[in-house]
Amino acid sequence: MTTLKKALLVAVVALMLAGIIAAQEGRGMPPAAAATARPALTVTVTQAKIASLPQRVQANGNIAAWQEASIGAEADGLRLTDVKVNVGDRVRRGQVLATFASATVGADLAHSRATYAEAEAALAEAAANAQRARGLQASGALSAQQINQYLTTERTAQARLDAAGALSQVQQLRLAQASVLAPDDGVVSARSATVGAVVPAGQELFRLIRRGRLEWRAEVAAPELARLNPGLVVWVTPAGGAPMQGKVRMTAPTVDPQTRNGVVYVDLPAASTARAGMFARGEIELGEARRGWALPQATVLQRDGYSYVMRLTADQRVEQVKVTPGQRIGGMVEIVAGLDGVSKVVADGGAFLDDGDLVRVVATGP
Repeated sequence: MTTLKKALLVAVVALMLAGIIAAQEGRGMPPAAAATARPALTVTVTQAKIASLPQRVQANGNIAAWQEASIGAEADGLRLTDVKVNVGDRVRRGQVLATFASATVGADLAHSRATYAEAEAALAEAAANAQRARGLQASGALSAQQINQYLTTERTAQARLDAAGALSQVQQLRLAQASVLAPDDGVVSARSATVGAVVPAGQELFRLIRRGRLEWRAEVAAPELARLNPGLVVWVTPAGGAPMQGKVRMTAPTVDPQTRNGVVYVDLPAASTARAGMFARGEIELGEARRGWALPQATVLQRDGYSYVMRLTADQRVEQVKVTPGQRIGGMVEIVAGLDGVSKVVADGGAFLDDGDLVRVVATGP
């Protein structure tokens, strides 16, 4: 027997022995264990239910001041001596925010008052002379030229008195302008006033959010604007903040030609923690309701940018079904498409399952 034949014979004998051993092990294994697959997870299931769904318009936008007042210097060329408020301070109408040096203005006012007194005395003398000239006009003691001169002097003195009075009023106004007052109740939102600066007239010193009122400027698609009326309830959620309730005040009369969106102005509560400049999302309640299918939010999974539910099949396996979610209300999510009210879906733990997994159902959820 050649070496090759010996090798083949050894291989055949080895295969026969392996088959005999495997057959014996197979006869010793319980048949039920070999045939039964183990469930991947124990789950509860639920079904979509009809729910009353309020009609809402979702929008995004920025929070801004309702009205912002610019407070500037009215007096020209005065030195700022004191700044009494800072950013974030609440102020009342008429409250002093800053003061300017008023010594120069006070001296000018005193000088103008002295000039007024001098003009007043000159007018009294000119008026007396004019009165005597009028009395002598009929007697011919004075020429017509002299009489006219006295009358002209009286009118000139009156004009000088008026000018002195106007100058005195100007200086009084400048003295009043040495104190910068709040034009309304509100919150200081910006400050550029610096002690020691010589400020020209018109330069801004403070900015004030009038009455501390804020508004949400929501951008809404043009077709939705016709459905929005003043007084509608709005739920606004600032970035990182809690939802707060506001009301629609007005809608913009124009639409942005680039985005085709219009602005809806929503008044926010005075006690809110929102700040001007924050981004916020919100929902405008239309006051109408419709009926539709809804599921608990825990049943809807997010995978690869889409929404899915795990539907239970007749053989106790799960099938991944793509659905279209709608609005969310109180822990429920509307199912616009992809599921009916008959199918049973995994109520919790669906994120740990894959399409086709076997499950064990222990209960049916509400």
